[in-house]
Amino acid sequence: MSQQANPILALTATLSGTVAVHRFVTPAGAQAGAGVNTLGVARTAGGSGDKIAVDVLGTAIVEAGAPVSAGDTVKADGDGKAITWATSGAKVGLALQAAGAAGAKIEVLLIPNVA
Repeated sequence: MSQQANPILALTATLSGTVAVHRFVTPAGAQAGAGVNTLGVARTAGGSGDKIAVDVLGTAIVEAGAPVSAGDTVKADGDGKAITWATSGAKVGLALQAAGAAGAKIEVLLIPNVA
């Protein structure tokens, strides 16, 4: 998959726990859990107390937690990865690329969200 991203706005987040690169991050600086509201996507990995850039508007590269079709609305799974939104949880992005399997990196259009 393409590794391109076009972030419009990135914010510095102070992490409250361990966060992996290309995973959704909560407003509290933690790696997102299943269906929660997110601030954006981590550009780099980090641990508690680290300051990292989080893409919050525009597009970002996100690791998929399951197969995702281009055009699917996505939410965070329990590991902060992108999965297809079905009926519950915060809608956090729109997949611009398909992921054939978990672990694939896809470009996602980030959207403001609430759980």
